Amino acid sequence: MKFFEFMFVPTILFLTVVMPIWLTMHYRSVNRSSRSLNSEDRETVEHMLETVDKLADRIQALESILDADHRDWRPRQGRAQETDKDRSQDYES
Repeated sequence: MKFFEFMFVPTILFLTVVMPIWLTMHYRSVNRSSRSLNSEDRETVEHMLETVDKLADRIQALESILDADHRDWRPRQGRAQETDKDRSQDYES
């Protein structure tokens, strides 16, 4: 019985002081390690960036073709964007 009486105070101290600090530090380190990208994620992001660059080039090519064939296509697009802006302002007020 003396052993349990002797270990009572250290056990309470461990549970109230050491254990919460230990758990906090553990989950902080887990959170930090999960934030960084691993090599597979980096490759995926690089592949996506390459795809975005290709798509931007395609859009620019299509716009140049439309500029050559139909010169008045941009103002219609601009008016559509203005009406979208007007709608969004109506929702904000």
